[in-house]
Amino acid sequence: MMTQHRILFVCLGNICRSPLAEAAMRRLIAEEDRLDDFLLGSAGLSANHAGQSIDPRAIKVAAAHGMDLRGERSRQVTAADFKNFDLLLAMDVANRDALRAMAPRSTEQKAHLLLEFSSWIGESEIPDPYHGSLEDFEDAFDLIQLAARGLLAALDQADGELSVPVAPRARLKVSSAR
Repeated sequence: MMTQHRILFVCLGNICRSPLAEAAMRRLIAEEDRLDDFLLGSAGLSANHAGQSIDPRAIKVAAAHGMDLRGERSRQVTAADFKNFDLLLAMDVANRDALRAMAPRSTEQKAHLLLEFSSWIGESEIPDPYHGSLEDFEDAFDLIQLAARGLLAALDQADGELSVPVAPRARLKVSSAR
């Protein structure tokens, strides 16, 4: 029996980056017929958007890539998430640090940056597109897709406990040519 990977994607409000990350990862594992091997979720650190719909620009970007976020609702990270998930992958350093600060004792090591799992990406954070344009959402999604592929590869290569890659990263400028 395969190990189930339990992963929570986290950003500030859970209305753009983290739902896009969850959707991108879900699509990747669905393409490989591995949905049963994963438990995925997304959440935000702030309660400001809890219960709200996903940002319309994130919905539009997801739809352009064959994913439907229209029925999704934002939720806030809870202490139980540190028990229910093995990895809590933040979109940026501020959110990772906030996760580690709120983590119950001995679970801080579960919080990482999503882009840590893509050693071939020069960026360390997925920029928050909330105050930007649709193009900013597309650029964030491009980074998310690359990171999701790197995460899946890291999980597939892990023998036992997953470790975060520490290899130097190559610079990559992502731009959406749409």
